[in-house]
Formats: sequence, structure tokens, C-alpha cells
Amino acid sequence: MLDRIRKVYQLGQSIWYDNIQRRLLENGELKRLIDDGQIYGITSNPSIFQKAIADSSDYDKAIQPLRFSGLTPQEIFYKLAIADIQAAADLFGNLYKTSGGRDGYVSLEVNPLLANDAEATIREAEILWRNVNRPNLMVKIPATREGLPAIRTCIAKGLNINATLVFSNERYAEVMDAYLSGLEDRLAQSLPLGKIASVASFFVSRVDSKVDGMLNQFVKEGRISEEVSGRLLGKAAIANSRLAYQLYKDVFGSERFARLKAAGARTQRPLWASTSTKNPSYSDVMYVDELIAADTVNTVPPQTLSAFQDHGTARIGIPSDPVNSHHVMEELEKMGIPMQSVTAILEEEGVAAFSKSFKDLLETLNKKVAQ
Repeated sequence: MLDRIRKVYQLGQSIWYDNIQRRLLENGELKRLIDDGQIYGITSNPSIFQKAIADSSDYDKAIQPLRFSGLTPQEIFYKLAIADIQAAADLFGNLYKTSGGRDGYVSLEVNPLLANDAEATIREAEILWRNVNRPNLMVKIPATREGLPAIRTCIAKGLNINATLVFSNERYAEVMDAYLSGLEDRLAQSLPLGKIASVASFFVSRVDSKVDGMLNQFVKEGRISEEVSGRLLGKAAIANSRLAYQLYKDVFGSERFARLKAAGARTQRPLWASTSTKNPSYSDVMYVDELIAADTVNTVPPQTLSAFQDHGTARIGIPSDPVNSHHVMEELEKMGIPMQSVTAILEEEGVAAFSKSFKDLLETLNKKVAQ
């Protein structure tokens, strides 16, 4: 069971855990997962914290003394979240050191309501970085158009950044450019590059959910046959991600990066996010099995981690030649499903979903404080 995870790590991919909750920190479960070599980092987002706080009593004891503190719900949330992130980062401290800073990171996202405000995002990222005060923190910044300059600036300031909500290859190229530009800004100031880490969170399963829905609608309207639709159902997300990996290899195999590498820079690894399977007719490990490759990360929720441990396939899943992935995109384009349009909608929906979760989270804290 555990051999599958270790084999994946030997192949060059790190499995991170898309989950955090105070109970896992207090009952030893998170420490066990780390010590057993099952997970190599953690990601969090507003939806994860909203579920953890709203659906459990884990945080009630910590909230109680804050009732009369005069703190806003948002300030209370960050007190709770930062405590969790610090505790998790400390548990990963040894892995962070022994891996030479490659793994052992814990991610905390800036307020998603700031996703379209670069300056406010930068300010909040710096506050989180100072308050968490752990070298293995990654601050998550949504990779919106306005988020790109924030990513560049924060890298230049020496923060570890998880660029999140990346759906398209066009946006992914811009994220990598922002990372490299931030490193170049540091180099121009004779600042060190060696300890800066970054990942680009490329969202996977939501692409299939959107494209499959469009294909099924086209069948209902008689625009395509079920046979044609069947050839493409469940194919777009993996094809999109495999093309992103090819982009990664091109960018970080370039002369531009070679100059930065000579100064100690690390690559910005692609992190496959949203890798739980939404369609029950698909394999529950398809977004893990099919995206294993060197120098990548896959962050998985608890159910996907358990499924992969039980019946996943630990072997390289991304072919060296992306010709089939290009073919999938060309077929979708011919049918009137341009990936650029699909991913633009998904980015907008992703920011909206995290923003709603953040608002719901603050409302939950309001109610818990009142109680």
C-alpha cells in the first residue's frame, strides 16, 4: 500500500495532502501520514477551512476566548488558520530540511476577495508570511490577470509562492514568466535565489466537468453523435495538463532559466490540483495515475489518497510526446469547444467559488462567536 506512494516519489512526483483540520494536528494523524512517507506537503484553501470550521467542533474551544476580543471574523479566522499552518509546518520541518527545501511545504491562501487587486494581494501575502514565520510556508495567490504582478513582486521579495487557480496553458506560461521575472528582479539586486520555492497549481478535474457537460449538451442538440462524444469524454483535463507539463519542460530547459539556475534558482514545479474524480463512471485515481512525471506535485484529498494507496498505478503517466494531447484539443476546437474559452470561464468560476467559501467562512465564525 505505502509502496505505491514511495514509488511515485522515486519517479520524481511528490504527493501533497489537500486537507487540513485541527483534529488531524491534535490526534497525531497528520504526523503519522508524514512519518509513514504518505504525504510530502499540504495545501489549503478557503473551502477546506470553511468545511473544517463549519462541520466540526474542532475550533470551538479556540474561538471561545476570542468572543470579546474585538477582533473581526476575518481576524479570528487568520488567528485560527495561522495556528494550524504553523503547527503543520513544524511537523513537516524535518522533511523540509532533509529534502533540501524541495518538499515539506504548507500552503495558506490570501483572501480570494482580493484576487483582482494586485497591491492588496501583495500586502496580505507579506502579512501572512511575517505572521506564520516559517521557511516552509507557501503563500497561495490566485493566478488571475491581476495576480500575475503580485506573484512576480512576492517572488522578488523572497516569499515562497503557490500560484493557484491555473486552468489554461496560456495563463500557465504567464505564471512561469512571472516567477522567472521575480527571480531576475532579485538577481538584479544581488539577492540570493536558492531558498525560494514555488509551484503552479494547475487545476485538472474541473476541466473535464465543464467539457463533458458541453459534449453531452451537443449530443442532446444533435450537433454531434454519441460515438464522437464518447471518444472525448474524460479526455480534456489530462490532455490539457500534459500539454502544461510540456510547457514546463520547455521553459525550464531554456537558456533564460539556465542563467537563473546557475545562480541557485529552483524550477517552479507544476502542481496538479483538483485531482479528485467528479464523475463516478471514471476511475477514482485517473487524475493521479495519468499525471505522474518527474518534477511535479499532485495534491490529493483524503479519499483520493486512500484510493491511490489501494489500487493506484505507480508508473510514469505523462508520455514524452504530447501528440495525442494536441489531437484532443484540435478535436474539441473543431466541435466548437475552444479550450481558451473554457478555461477563462473556469478561472472566473474558481475565484467566485473560493470567494463564496471565504464569505461563508466569515459568516460561520460570526455565528459561532454569537453562540
